[in-house]
Amino acid sequence: MAAVKGVTRVLVMAGSAKPSPALGQALGPLGVNMMEFCKDFNAKTGQYKASAQMRVRLTAFEDRSFKYVLMAPPTSWYLKRVTGLAKGAKMPGKESVGTVSVKAIYEIAKSKCEHDPCHKGIPLEHVVKTIAGSARSMGLTLVR
Repeated sequence: MAAVKGVTRVLVMAGSAKPSPALGQALGPLGVNMMEFCKDFNAKTGQYKASAQMRVRLTAFEDRSFKYVLMAPPTSWYLKRVTGLAKGAKMPGKESVGTVSVKAIYEIAKSKCEHDPCHKGIPLEHVVKTIAGSARSMGLTLVR
């Protein structure tokens, strides 16, 4: 295997990756063929909702080959989807923009543990606490 040229992380909409300036700025300096990445990425993420922002960790090699790992969407994407909000509070802690149930947070945590390699081996209880903290920092109130 060739030497690693670089590693980057990008957010790409599931099933709809296309060569764009944002993607080009991330992949271009590493010498990654954007069309090849887009075709492969779209094929792998076709079953996800088109609005899902997939996190991608891409490793580029000196021989212009690459590999990437798909990770679950960011926690904020899940929370906005569950609550129907467009964005979080401008001043979290001082204003509340909505509520989220503990059950919804638990379901998000289960999904992240199942689909995100970063959460493998971490107890579900810890992931739930992390997501609850993210919800509070977005200005959401937790309800039982």
